[in-house]
Amino acid sequence: MNFISKDISDDFPDSNKIYLNNASVSLMPSQSIDDMKEFLISYNSIGPDSKDSEPFVAEKLQNVRKIIAKIISCQPDEVVLTQSTTDGINFVANGISFDDKSNIIIRGMGHEHHANYYPWFQLKDKISIKNLPIDKDGFFKLHDLESFIDDNTKLVALSHALYNTGSILPVEKIGKIIDNKIPFFLDSAQTIGCIGEIDVSKIRCNFMSFNGSKWLCGPMGTGLFYCSRKSSELLKPMTIGGESAIIYDETNLAFKELPDKFQTGFRNYVGIVGLESSVRYLLNFGMKNIREKNLYLSNLFREELSKIPNIILYGPDDPNHRTSIVSFNLKGQDSQEIVDKLEKQNIVLAVREIMNQKIIRASPHFFNTESEMLQTIDAIKKL
Repeated sequence: MNFISKDISDDFPDSNKIYLNNASVSLMPSQSIDDMKEFLISYNSIGPDSKDSEPFVAEKLQNVRKIIAKIISCQPDEVVLTQSTTDGINFVANGISFDDKSNIIIRGMGHEHHANYYPWFQLKDKISIKNLPIDKDGFFKLHDLESFIDDNTKLVALSHALYNTGSILPVEKIGKIIDNKIPFFLDSAQTIGCIGEIDVSKIRCNFMSFNGSKWLCGPMGTGLFYCSRKSSELLKPMTIGGESAIIYDETNLAFKELPDKFQTGFRNYVGIVGLESSVRYLLNFGMKNIREKNLYLSNLFREELSKIPNIILYGPDDPNHRTSIVSFNLKGQDSQEIVDKLEKQNIVLAVREIMNQKIIRASPHFFNTESEMLQTIDAIKKL
């Protein structure tokens, strides 16, 4: 079957818009919305806090951990359910023990997404923050990373792919340099569900955070935090409750094992059901097929953009080094005005930034079509 030409738009709710902002929040398959509705009806029928509700909910939580574990190649108990990518980043930034000699290594400072910059920047008065210098696409030299690591380095914190240029960092090479000697955190909000199969053991990361509402096509308010079993003891949870800890001998407190250690209070049960359903849909299409179609759509869009006079393109030329994000500008025109004009024509893109430069970001996903790419190009030509 030719997955590139396969039109699956009917599997998503009807819309009169061309939606190309999936790097922010993606559309959800109709089956996920239906499954969420079915869960709510069943949950109310059972009785939300009845004896029968506990195994019913526990099964849903286990299902989503199993399916997420499958797409990142880890164990289900290493998957912690959160509300966002930001939650997981803060688990690490506020959970690792630092002293006044400690340093961490990040990339790009203001070139980074705020969620993966501010939590580290907040530590600047307590520890030293080493910033890897970058090129125009956001890449850094691996030699610089090697030279930055010393005996006081407590963490390397990077994005798997960049929200502005779409650049995919060579995380497996980075993992080999770090070689499990230092904790390695990865913000994978822009890769999981977008670039194919992921294996955390090959990346050698200790922690990874991503959300369900971008490329996984799940609902808002769903997030995932990968914490390897061996790394759980490196983090002190930010919150504590009856779900995450126990008191023994009346005077001593201990945290539970993964994943409960980092989970307090009730979860977003209906959102988790929707997320599991969406990931099932993605797996049925095939993660490699998603990557192939995303590359086809973004390459087509980028190629057609390059034919328009006064277009400025950002990001790597090599498609294998970028996600489906296509960032661009029109010389002499305001980025926000262009996005606003397109939205009035029911074409949804986004304004983002590369340092202080505002740019237009298109981010097609596998449910988008070749026709939508070309219609968007025609609209841009007429601006």
